Amino acid sequence: MIVPVILSGGSGSRLWPLSRESYPKQLIRMLSDHDSMIQQTWRRIADVDDVAPPLIVCNEQHRFTVAEQMRQCGAEGSNIVLEPCARNTAPAIAAAALIAQRSGENPTLLILPADHVIARVDEFHQRIKLASLLSSTGRLVTFGIIADRPETGYGYIKGGAELPEGGLRLDHFVEKPSLERAKKLVASGDYFWNSGMFMFQAQTLINELQQYQPELLKAVEASVQQASEDLDFIRLQEDGFSAAPDLSIDYGLMEHTQKGAVVPADISWSDVGAWDSLADLQPADDQGNGGVGDRLLVDCNNSYVHADNRLVAAVGLDNIIVVETDDAVLIADRAKAQQVKDVVSLLKSEGRKEAREHRTVYRPWGKYEEIDTSERFQVKHIRVNPGASLSLQMHHHRAEHWVVVQGTAKVTCGDSQYLVTENESTYIPLGEQHRLENPGKIPLDLIEVQSGSYLGEDDIVRLDDIYGRTEIINPEGTPDQ
Repeated sequence: MIVPVILSGGSGSRLWPLSRESYPKQLIRMLSDHDSMIQQTWRRIADVDDVAPPLIVCNEQHRFTVAEQMRQCGAEGSNIVLEPCARNTAPAIAAAALIAQRSGENPTLLILPADHVIARVDEFHQRIKLASLLSSTGRLVTFGIIADRPETGYGYIKGGAELPEGGLRLDHFVEKPSLERAKKLVASGDYFWNSGMFMFQAQTLINELQQYQPELLKAVEASVQQASEDLDFIRLQEDGFSAAPDLSIDYGLMEHTQKGAVVPADISWSDVGAWDSLADLQPADDQGNGGVGDRLLVDCNNSYVHADNRLVAAVGLDNIIVVETDDAVLIADRAKAQQVKDVVSLLKSEGRKEAREHRTVYRPWGKYEEIDTSERFQVKHIRVNPGASLSLQMHHHRAEHWVVVQGTAKVTCGDSQYLVTENESTYIPLGEQHRLENPGKIPLDLIEVQSGSYLGEDDIVRLDDIYGRTEIINPEGTPDQ
């Protein structure tokens, strides 16, 4: 049995401002009108022979979105494992292997990052068959992408001697090289791009970790043994997991093992790591310009313009990337697209929320969008899905006015419960316990006007929540920092 392990813990900082910490690129419809990248990842391997429902490792703040997206694309029975903190791919994969063995079996794990693009799916399936065969002989297999150009944004793998079953012995890894070295690596014909995709039997991985990373394995074992069930999620125990070394599976294990193998793969692959690689995957005009949205380009060459909300007009651009969202605009030299992550680091250092979230924020009950904000007021558009309910909560620093514009709201305010329909409004006083529910069969849309001395999302005291959320609680009545 093949258990796909989909790694969905990344933040996609090089694709800011579209990808952000609270809603990263793997959850966005980057290259499809219908599916996010994580949904595409599952769909491309869903019909592989003997494949089981996926095991997904993700950040806990993304758990409800991941669960809903998996439900939408038919991945019933998915196991979603929540990382309490980011510890890189080696601890995440170790946890997946230990959890996959709970049934008493020794499945073959297919490790797939959630944010890759593969155009030649049939060829990928053939490569999976070979990797599965090699895994059955005790090999730790990595998929090496046949390099068609020098690329400084990827790591490289050198293949060694041919193996009897097919594929190559794994010789060594090379970190992201300079352009000159990348040219030499590609010209030699011996090196492949490191795809970050792997295949091995769960017990083989555990045995190798015991030999080369025993402290990491011990920490993750403790975390898995003390993991808790939270609704449909497996929540890893924080102390054990945080004690694991912050290591990638490449550096932590694959560079040390004597059982490594490489399956060469010519599958039209991209990790969509930055805006230049995304631009390369989309159609361009005769001047090399591409993009999406409402754009007007005059005398531009080899440029990419992404317009989310309004017309973006550009004149005289050469090798430039422009990305417009509802609260930020990025302008970058196409050759320096990798440095967008430095913008995110700067935003974080300044405490700017644009590093973390969009103006539209998704919740398990629906979403809200910031319309306007000032020092003493904030206006939001709130959408509550049919049958969904916000937590029973109260605020120490703000009052709220709700105006229903579509659907029917069931409101709890203090000891009272009542319905508010279209074009009606209600008032929630500061400090009053309240809850908002949608008892209807269509989405509930309302405009919320907050007023008070502090309007942050951390001024929420949750008293009861059907989704089991406890991560935003402020019982002392003072804003969390």
